[in-house]
Amino acid sequence: MLVAAAVCPCPPLLVPDVAAGAAPELDAARAACTDALGVLAASRPDLLVVVGPAEQNGRGPHLEGTGGSFRGFGVDLAVRLGNVRLGSGASDPGVSERELPTSLAVAAWLLERTGWSDAPVEGLGVGEPLEAERCIQVGESIGARAGRVALLVMGDASACRTLKAPGYLDERAAGFDAGVARALEAADVPALKALDAELAQELKVSGRAPWQVLAGAAEGAGLGGALLYEDAPYGVGYLVAAWS
Repeated sequence: MLVAAAVCPCPPLLVPDVAAGAAPELDAARAACTDALGVLAASRPDLLVVVGPAEQNGRGPHLEGTGGSFRGFGVDLAVRLGNVRLGSGASDPGVSERELPTSLAVAAWLLERTGWSDAPVEGLGVGEPLEAERCIQVGESIGARAGRVALLVMGDASACRTLKAPGYLDERAAGFDAGVARALEAADVPALKALDAELAQELKVSGRAPWQVLAGAAEGAGLGGALLYEDAPYGVGYLVAAWS
């Protein structure tokens, strides 16, 4: 059963080495992510599953110990998902054959930064085309994986909040992001399930599928929510929330 969840944005700029001189601009977001991960640790899970958006080659499961890097962003920084445990899949040669998608690499960095050692960690990359019904089914299966399951859900809101945003300005973006923020603050499972996938894609939202996986996992768990951060630096909506 799901006992806690943290929702964090996944821009590479969250990693100070990548952001370089602009790093202080996301200090508040980083602090909020640290607080959200603290809620996960306090829940004493048996298993932590990290879910994030991924392109085709990064979709599917990623075992504990799988590596990732930020070399594609000009930074020689490597990360590893969770702890390398004796007898875990980390020793499997197949683990190192494909790197973590960027969203899970950012999650791995957050976990390393906070010194996560509370439970085994697994990753799951999900694609934007994944239909809501399938996302919810995936979440339900994750929630049944262990007696106490925690989720770290990575994903950004719209990328269309300003004229200089990656997706240019779309007047629908602010309203969509506000709706997601309300749902995360209230731990409103039906609202997350009902997110408009087509609109999310038009607004370049990367978090829609991961949020709906969360909705599936949280069904019947009776969790409460708290919104820890909401802003749109660089014209992209970033949200941090914790459910417990």
